[in-house]
Amino acid sequence: MPLHLTKIAFGCESAEDLASRLARRTAEGEVRLTTRYAPKRMDELAGGSLYWIHGHMLVGRSPLIGFEDNGEGRWWLKIEPRLIPVLPAPKRAHQGWRYLADKDAPRDLNEGETSGDVLPAGMAMELGRLGLV
Repeated sequence: MPLHLTKIAFGCESAEDLASRLARRTAEGEVRLTTRYAPKRMDELAGGSLYWIHGHMLVGRSPLIGFEDNGEGRWWLKIEPRLIPVLPAPKRAHQGWRYLADKDAPRDLNEGETSGDVLPAGMAMELGRLGLV
């Protein structure tokens, strides 16, 4: 089972805004995010995804392509330029990257299913805060 990463969708107004930003940042079929250090558990991340946090909720994921030293003392985290919607799950904000075990990752939403079909995001966040979901 792959390991995943989480990251805050900083500056995005919504999941749709995040999806359009990813599409605009595409370079050669991938999006490159810069980080200072390579993850210590890089090998375990093969086949994983970057889960995006918006409004204290995991809202979507972008499959990981890999990591590359950019030659300037930093690393590129390369992801696919698409946002796959997931079942909203509460997640506290944090700085930098955090690991997410596959067993703790929310499932992808089915074709035609929206997060509102399951539970409204605000309600899910409040219930999560109360420890009820």
